[in-house]
Amino acid sequence: MANISNVAILGASGYTGAELVRLIATHPFMRITALTGERKAGMAMADVFPALRHLDLPVLTTIDDLNFSDIDLVFCALPHGLSQAIVKTLPKSVKVVDLGADFRLRDPKAYEKWYNRPHDAPELQPEAVYGLTEFYRDEIAKARLVAGTGCNAATVQFALRPLISAGVIDLDAIICDLKNGVSGAGRSLKENMLYAERSQDVMAYSYSGTHRHLGEFDQEFSLLAGRDVRIVFTPHLVPANRGILATCYLRGDADQVHAALVDAYKDEPFIVVLPNGKMPAMSDVQASNFCHIGVAGDRVSGRVVVVSTLDNLCKGSSGQAVQNANLMLGHPETTGLMLVPVFP
Repeated sequence: MANISNVAILGASGYTGAELVRLIATHPFMRITALTGERKAGMAMADVFPALRHLDLPVLTTIDDLNFSDIDLVFCALPHGLSQAIVKTLPKSVKVVDLGADFRLRDPKAYEKWYNRPHDAPELQPEAVYGLTEFYRDEIAKARLVAGTGCNAATVQFALRPLISAGVIDLDAIICDLKNGVSGAGRSLKENMLYAERSQDVMAYSYSGTHRHLGEFDQEFSLLAGRDVRIVFTPHLVPANRGILATCYLRGDADQVHAALVDAYKDEPFIVVLPNGKMPAMSDVQASNFCHIGVAGDRVSGRVVVVSTLDNLCKGSSGQAVQNANLMLGHPETTGLMLVPVFP
């Protein structure tokens, strides 16, 4: 019988915090012992998220009032920029999975470039492991601090990393068009996220090379290729609550591309490569920790389309965080995560 690990969720009143609670509530080896929500401190989670009212959960508190002495692992589901100052004050015995952007970029100067602020804990950055589990699981299992990927970044990387490693695509001709559900923008009130603004609309945003996840693509793809790789990437907001679908337009042979993906993911429990010529939909993976990938050749020889989809709140964020925490705490990687997607 595995030991039960005590975990705390910082930022539990947001979407990813609630998703962490949903996943960990039935986890056999993790116990939620503390929840924080600065603006909702003193409230019960049932009052913040009525869907969770059947669970016996701690009352929300502030981070300053939290006692970390009996906590084995902390999930930081905080807005970007807040985790750095908090993590450096935690006891070294506490493991950390950060769902935000604070430790994703290995170079603090790159962080400052993409997030327009200096890094508050550059001394911690060297020990942070990039949290794309399928590609860094050995390092994650030994880590104290894991930096979860961006949800958009994960979706595109699952499609492209094996192809870059296998050398089956033109690295100077990568175009990614991504569709993102509105929960990816977080739970705070924003005028352009109102129902009347988004319910019947599709909007490109952070175009012309300004999206912050480009920092992750530059870092990871260039490391894989051993040379600079700069993809074209444009995300779009679509009228869906959750989910991401990335369509990547590439130069290569469809059969070779499909074979490279099948080989890379043949033993991965959460990555499903569809038969050649079949394409996934966001609804195929909703509320699950799965990522589905499809490949199709174009009418013009030498062009290929790869489509990758996952649930932004689960596999793109909180599910990935639990997957990483399982490894860090010595639990089987899939524990608590083999959820069947919700449909319709």
